[in-house]
Amino acid sequence: MANSLQAVLDRHKKQTPPKPASRRQPVEPVTDAAPSRQGKRLIGGHFAPDVAKQLRILAAEEGTTVQSLLEEALHDLFVKKGKKAIV
Repeated sequence: MANSLQAVLDRHKKQTPPKPASRRQPVEPVTDAAPSRQGKRLIGGHFAPDVAKQLRILAAEEGTTVQSLLEEALHDLFVKKGKKAIV
């Protein structure tokens, strides 16, 4: 006696056409984004909790935002690496 589960799987395999190769679609821009985010892209990374905490503390001490500190850091990195400062 054949395995009934295997029989069902075999029958399904015969009935299901193969899926076409997956192609990534371009990401559509978010249209309901806040005005301050329109025309911008998110850049992120995973860091230790202490890094995030220290960045928030520094922003508070300087009366600025984490976003501004990251822009400053990227600007400094671009200049250091001989690239055009974009931010």
